[in-house]
Amino acid sequence: MATMNKKDHLELYRQMVLIRRIEERSAELYQEGHIGGFLHLYIGQEAVSTGLISLRNPEDKVITAYRDHGVGINCGISAKEMMAELLGKATGISQGRGGSMHMADVTKNYWGGHAVVGAHLPIAAGMALADQYQEQDGVTICMFGDGATNIGFFHEGVNLSKVWDLPVLWVCENNLYGMGTTLDRASATEQIRQKAEGYNMPNARIEDGMDIMKVREGVAPALEHVRSGKGPFFLEIVTYRFEGHSMGDPERYREKDEVATWEKSDPIGIFNRYLIKEKIATKANLAKIDKDIAAEVEEAVEFAHASPDPALDTLYDYIYVEDN
Repeated sequence: MATMNKKDHLELYRQMVLIRRIEERSAELYQEGHIGGFLHLYIGQEAVSTGLISLRNPEDKVITAYRDHGVGINCGISAKEMMAELLGKATGISQGRGGSMHMADVTKNYWGGHAVVGAHLPIAAGMALADQYQEQDGVTICMFGDGATNIGFFHEGVNLSKVWDLPVLWVCENNLYGMGTTLDRASATEQIRQKAEGYNMPNARIEDGMDIMKVREGVAPALEHVRSGKGPFFLEIVTYRFEGHSMGDPERYREKDEVATWEKSDPIGIFNRYLIKEKIATKANLAKIDKDIAAEVEEAVEFAHASPDPALDTLYDYIYVEDN
């Protein structure tokens, strides 16, 4: 794992705070009626994607499920492009056509969020197969929730990746709930990583996915395994979402005390205290980042509101690939 300097540490803190503020502001805009459709917030899981993606190389592809805003930020999508997309504007990263669940920018090797549970896993295997066939060096990083491991797409994708020894890092973000169903009610095994054993695949579990430094520590050897040509690796990262499954979730399936207990392990707070304790940053340094991010997000909201809707005569654009 590459050694980080002060600038590197503060950049990771900045990304985590930016994800949190965008999600909080998005929730408000949704309630005000400015965002339509579904909205799945990443609040509480910021350390997972930030730590994971901080270790990728430019040639590595990233693909994820529908809780995708934070992953997009980590891959380099700007706050303005993201907020405009959430509001369905022509200036959004997908020109208003993707919305919350389909954030993508292939120029940044971010192959998007996918709304159908688990459907992107075979796609990830296909992208890795293409890299292998073309003798490219990239690793495909495929992120998904614990609920996706109980359906056919998961088993098809993971099985073929091992049969063909594809360069895939499978990353299960285990936030303990599949929608409103607890893990123990839907999965025969509590440790999701054990499902990789059935495919003879090396695997590991990061117990504290709320701590970004522990995430990085656990991700580094998994990525190195795949990069070295040894085939796929399965990584389970235990985390927790502070909000409901989506904005329409009444959260009747979990006690408020449970959420409050997990909130004591706020990943941003953990990293904030780490940076101060290790004398990497001062409280003033971090407070300035917090303030700057708040201003950046408000500027992004203003940009989105001022942006035009997609023109009606572009309704049928981008449906088919143009033959050049």
